[in-house]
Amino acid sequence: MDLKQGDVVRFARMKKKRSKKRSSGTKPTGVPKTVEEYFSRIPEPARASLEKLRRAIRAALPEGVTEVINYRIPAFRGRRVLVWYAAFTEHVSFFPTAAVIDAFQDDLKDYSTSKGTVQFPIGKPIPAPLIKKMVKMRIAITKPKRPRIKTKWPL
Repeated sequence: MDLKQGDVVRFARMKKKRSKKRSSGTKPTGVPKTVEEYFSRIPEPARASLEKLRRAIRAALPEGVTEVINYRIPAFRGRRVLVWYAAFTEHVSFFPTAAVIDAFQDDLKDYSTSKGTVQFPIGKPIPAPLIKKMVKMRIAITKPKRPRIKTKWPL
């Protein structure tokens, strides 16, 4: 086929092949909906360490605090989320916020820390008394949310 300048060439439109719809039962989604579902996905060496961390956190919490999934990891929530915790391949992490970690910097010198995280290696003992103190401090410094102003529109 010889084409010269100015010739109009029509290209056949290729039809897109539609992908088959995936059924919800083929694969679990990446986001756990419950704390139990989160724990069921964790392999055993990390699960035992995470359970110990969970028990230490629960021991320091007052009545009425619930366990929820927040940011795709387990958390304890009162009026707002107090602390988070999660399992990884080499460690379990505790997220009590940066202010709490700064206050306990001397006690945490044996552990890997960052701005808002403390990492405890899997297979080593979890320092339950230290975690309880950190949770209690987090509860003490947590400010309640400002109550909503109930007015009629317009102001």
